[in-house]
Amino acid sequence: MDFSSKLLENAVSEVSRLPGIGKRTALRLVLHLLKQPSENTKYLSEALLHLRNDIKTCEKCHNISDTELCDICNNPKRNPEIICVVEDIRDVMAIESTSQFNGLYHVLGGKISPIEGIGPQNLQIASLVNKVNSGEVKELIFALSSTMEGDTTNFYIYKQIEKFEVTTSTIARGISVGDELEYADEVTLGRSIVNRIPFEQSIRSS
Repeated sequence: MDFSSKLLENAVSEVSRLPGIGKRTALRLVLHLLKQPSENTKYLSEALLHLRNDIKTCEKCHNISDTELCDICNNPKRNPEIICVVEDIRDVMAIESTSQFNGLYHVLGGKISPIEGIGPQNLQIASLVNKVNSGEVKELIFALSSTMEGDTTNFYIYKQIEKFEVTTSTIARGISVGDELEYADEVTLGRSIVNRIPFEQSIRSS
């Protein structure tokens, strides 16, 4: 791809670093920005800089937040005895959109994947075990995607906490095997949360 401007080439190169965006899509986005009022680009740049510099991680659930504790953990109407274990913020947003869950979350920050070099020590698993060990948690809901990595992560966590008095369940398989939660429709995902099944049962059926 030949560029008539080094500035344009640099901008396209940076935008194309984003996941799922190739050079042609990046060029289209950059040219779109050039056609907009300069204030629009300024607002976009400022929003990204504020995001990068000011974003925090909730010290309780590890969700992305503007404050030390996220709005969900700070909400006194949420049930702290039920924890939904998810991979990242996209899953929190997907489940929240169903309005079917009133507990709290625990964001792992990924899934165990030896191929990608991600082990239990790279995830927020130790802090989850500490929560369960405190005795405040009555039920853990495993809501990771139904992939090999997701199932491996679920089982690893289960083995770490099975000695504690806590109920473990997993979302019902209304979500197709291999699907990510963020792509599930709200009705299907909501029913999967409400109709969750004991985790031990999911092990026997797999």
